[in-house]
Amino acid sequence: MAGRVPFVVVVASEKGGVGKTTIATNLAVYLKALHEDLPVTIASFDNHFSVDAMFAIRRAAAASVADLFGGRPARDLVDLGEYGVQYLASERSLLPPDDDPHHLKRVLHQADLDGIFILDTRPILDYFTRSALLAADLVLVPVKDRPSLVNAASLLLEVRGAGGATDKFWLLPSLIDSRLRLREHIGVREFLVESARERGYQVLDTFISKSPKVESLTTNLSSRVYPVLTHARHTAVHAQFRQLADFVLQCRQAFVPSSPQSLHDPAQAVMPSRLSHRQSRQCPLCGESADGSEGGFFQDLRSRRQGFIHGGCLQMLVADSLLEPLPDQGGMVWRIDEEALHEDELCFSVHLFEESGDELAADQVSLNPAGRGQAFLQATTGRPLAELYRETLMLFWTAAAPREFLSQRGRRTVACQRKKMLREVFGRL
Repeated sequence: MAGRVPFVVVVASEKGGVGKTTIATNLAVYLKALHEDLPVTIASFDNHFSVDAMFAIRRAAAASVADLFGGRPARDLVDLGEYGVQYLASERSLLPPDDDPHHLKRVLHQADLDGIFILDTRPILDYFTRSALLAADLVLVPVKDRPSLVNAASLLLEVRGAGGATDKFWLLPSLIDSRLRLREHIGVREFLVESARERGYQVLDTFISKSPKVESLTTNLSSRVYPVLTHARHTAVHAQFRQLADFVLQCRQAFVPSSPQSLHDPAQAVMPSRLSHRQSRQCPLCGESADGSEGGFFQDLRSRRQGFIHGGCLQMLVADSLLEPLPDQGGMVWRIDEEALHEDELCFSVHLFEESGDELAADQVSLNPAGRGQAFLQATTGRPLAELYRETLMLFWTAAAPREFLSQRGRRTVACQRKKMLREVFGRL
């Protein structure tokens, strides 16, 4: 019987010098500080021994990261280190044990380790980096300039090519010098964020600043590497690492572990929403709990909130409109094209589609605040009516339980349908 399974966070970049190891090691310290009862384990596939220099208490550990692939349970390999963080000793000569990139994923699913497992990878897309990417529940990719942003594509391609969930892939602007300006007074962070989003990447709201004080923590007269939490609390980086740790904790809280069957069929793995505060647990119309066992699935494209709506509530949304009756399987695009002068003038143009993406009908639906329209809008967008402008809501339903839309296969279905439906509504995309 499988034991406890850790939430695996991988910090990866094909480009060196982007702050990858600094992020991995300090993230471990901040996670433990924010959640003292949470087991946090860290290991590195690189051979610079920074993990050992920060966390090792005794001179030589009994096992190293190489033993992860040797058949011994991972719980027997870890040592308790500084700051309460568990670690695996680094290995100078780490050789691939086989040619199976899923080996590490199976090991960690049988690790009997609780909490969070952080993996720092090499600055090269080799066997060990590929193994880490395939085992990850969350991938953090530090980017500090255009080359590191360009290199992120190969990491994402590796995840996507193996059938992994791309929702787990996030870019983190790193080593940002806020004083530096590009053309037209654009900052480096703004350039990286906009360039990344144009390429379709998810980008964290926080970033890691370039700081001489933080750099000195890894290069000093002792052999130790010191964390930001204890030696640079007065810097902006301290608050940024706390925000990063909060993000990781939210992702872990929203994560639904995959079953052993999903190790063989990635399409069956149910992944978390992008952020826990963007995943609604209630039906947006009636406010009752909605677990996705029936009804439909909704997405707000602006806020990226998503959740489930009861079947009866879905029917109520289109009652007395040209959209009745709804097909057994299909989707809708709800669009506010213009800002209303008064809340009671809010009106959606609603387009009904078959599962194939062919449009069936369209109508204007007024959402009178005196009715249930307010609750529906506020729950799906997360904003009051007065702030709504150019909103686009997507609704999908099928004969199967709508929670299937969160599986890898379901996400692909939603992405394909969404593209077809939006092309019909906007005439381009």
